[in-house]
Amino acid sequence: MHFQWDWLCLSVLIISSVTAEIENEETLDADVEVEDFDKQSQDADVDREKSSLEVVYQTPKPTGEVYFTETFDRVLAGWVLSKTKKEDTDDNISKYDGRWEVEELKENTVPGDRGLVLKSVAKHHAISTMLTKAFVFDNKPLIVQYEVNFQEGIDCGGAYIKLISSSDDLNLEYFFDKTPYTIMFGPDKCGEDYKLHFIFRHRNPKTGEYDEKHAKRPDVDLKKFYLDKKTHLYTLVLKPDDTFEMLIDQSVVSKGSLLEDMVPPVNPPKEIEDPSDKKPDDWDERPKIPDPNAVKPDDWDEDEPSKIEDPDAVKPEGWLDDEPQYVPDPNAKKPKDWDEEMDGEWEAPQIPNPKCETAPGCGRWVRPMKNNPNYKGKWKAPMIDNPNYQGIWSPRKIPNPDYFEDLHPFKMTTVSAVGLELWSMTSDIYFDNFIICSEKEVADRWAADGWGLKKLVASANEPGMFSQLVTAAEDHPWLWVLYILTLALPVGLGVLFCWPAKVREIYYEDTKPIAKRELKQERQELEDDEIELEEEKENEDIAEDEDEGEGGEDIDDDEEEEENEVADGSQEEGDKSNKSGSEDEMKEADESTSSGDAALKSVRKRKVRKD
Repeated sequence: MHFQWDWLCLSVLIISSVTAEIENEETLDADVEVEDFDKQSQDADVDREKSSLEVVYQTPKPTGEVYFTETFDRVLAGWVLSKTKKEDTDDNISKYDGRWEVEELKENTVPGDRGLVLKSVAKHHAISTMLTKAFVFDNKPLIVQYEVNFQEGIDCGGAYIKLISSSDDLNLEYFFDKTPYTIMFGPDKCGEDYKLHFIFRHRNPKTGEYDEKHAKRPDVDLKKFYLDKKTHLYTLVLKPDDTFEMLIDQSVVSKGSLLEDMVPPVNPPKEIEDPSDKKPDDWDERPKIPDPNAVKPDDWDEDEPSKIEDPDAVKPEGWLDDEPQYVPDPNAKKPKDWDEEMDGEWEAPQIPNPKCETAPGCGRWVRPMKNNPNYKGKWKAPMIDNPNYQGIWSPRKIPNPDYFEDLHPFKMTTVSAVGLELWSMTSDIYFDNFIICSEKEVADRWAADGWGLKKLVASANEPGMFSQLVTAAEDHPWLWVLYILTLALPVGLGVLFCWPAKVREIYYEDTKPIAKRELKQERQELEDDEIELEEEKENEDIAEDEDEGEGGEDIDDDEEEEENEVADGSQEEGDKSNKSGSEDEMKEADESTSSGDAALKSVRKRKVRKD
């Protein structure tokens, strides 16, 4: 029973591990911080818990102050296609002639919900539009949020957006890669490098030039967001306290400070190395030097070889000096197409000499080499600390002439437009539900009415448990072992619990009819013997009457003793038989034959007396 309980515990552990693995694949890294939806957004999700066929879509509407929103549910108004060319690129691909369309999702479609789709492959795409109201970086946060779905996966390409800087000469028809922007944010992927960009252009207050500052890479594995063909929500939050957060599907994947977590740093170092400083010629950087006072010993012989022949070695007995190690293959034949004029004289390929297989060796025997005990090599003076060591030289530090200190890099260049300027080797990249605002609650409600509805439909269309198990095993092949063990456990447990009872049932069913048939046959034989004995008894009585008088008493005594001995022997045989048989198996047979035991003993006594 203890063994069976061990099997049960093992099965529970295996099933739990498989379930935990699937759940872990559906969550982000443990360090990811999850932000709660607004209570109103949660209530809206609960009301929509229906199948995708019953969803009633309504175009999201902002619930507070916004600087820009776009749902693409109506005519694509206000968006401008670029008519310029990309610089420093071949003429055949320099044009921004990539095609855009407004259409529904291919999978997990929400009827009535449409988005902007990048349709071309290996082309430059550029489209932009003006904000409803320019965003000025003063005392309000900046929140940028939009949806992306890589409907065909992604080989190499981006899905980031650019917040275009305000300028008097801004013309969206000439929007291209060199157009000044303030912020670039969004996913990008090429090869196996999965990125989530956050770049802002910082203005040097001393020179007036702009430098790109890149946020550190997220610690979360981003691969699943690019390959699962689901709609994901990307959010950037910039705060006036010079901090930032990047979120995917309402979960924080990266956060930090604009002053400390950007590369290169916003503020340059206060000191730099003097470019005019040079290392002196007499600067000694050697920590160790050869001992100048050391002298090579007189007995140091540098000419001794490192290896010498072993003088004690003896040629093994049976060594075949006259046999080569390799001989021509006797079974080889010259190819029919061999041309001696072109290919030269044909020679059979060499094979190991079969005579050498059983011998210690073949060919000329040479003494083996061994290490030379007198070898010392080239003499070198031992190393000592350098008394003149001055350390590793480095240029002296001087004040940085370009140093400045910007304590509030949040105050960036005002944004007045948003655009998509992309190159992609994969088509059908889906964009939807853009919003730029200053309140996180407004962005969360917007997400609940748009992305939340897509997520609900996708969840309703999720494959069953079997498909999820197969998908998990494709990512982690070792799960197949757990699946097999899990399926084999019920069979093994069924055998452990049910097999003994089944065997007993079959055994009893087979033994009962056999015992009954044997007893019935034995009774019939007893009845026949009784009839014969009665006839023989009558004859014996007649003979006894004739012989009566002479030694009658002795005969009776002898017969009585023989009867007792036979009875005792019969009793012992019965006891041995009962002990050797199973009490449970012969119980019924004992009950049915108890009445016939006395008759059986009587018959045996009569047979003995007759003899």
